[in-house]
Amino acid sequence: QVQLVESGGGLVQTGGSLRLSCAASGSIFSINDMRWYRQAPGKQRELVATITSGGTTNYEDSVKGRFTISRDNAKNTVYLQMNNLKPEDTAVYYCNADISVRLTSPRFRYWGQGTQVTVSS
Repeated sequence: QVQLVESGGGLVQTGGSLRLSCAASGSIFSINDMRWYRQAPGKQRELVATITSGGTTNYEDSVKGRFTISRDNAKNTVYLQMNNLKPEDTAVYYCNADISVRLTSPRFRYWGQGTQVTVSS
């Protein structure tokens, strides 16, 4: 059984920083793309950032220059460093990852349970 567990959310003032972590555990053969999504109250879940197994990154326009996604393949962990936070960044943040549990199995997309980030003005 594969699990993704996020941590690092919390309450921060405008302009502050937080670092989210998401650790994958269980029977894992390989992890391809890893992503961070967020969902604000009353809004659809949106993709914030993606990182490939090779380290290529992509960001949603509103977070470019403020957020940095990274990963530690040895720890099966993806991070999201969030700087210069704004009230509009307030949301539940979710990670997901495309994971194979053995050499011959297809990749499935697993989700974490989410972590709340609240930015006060």
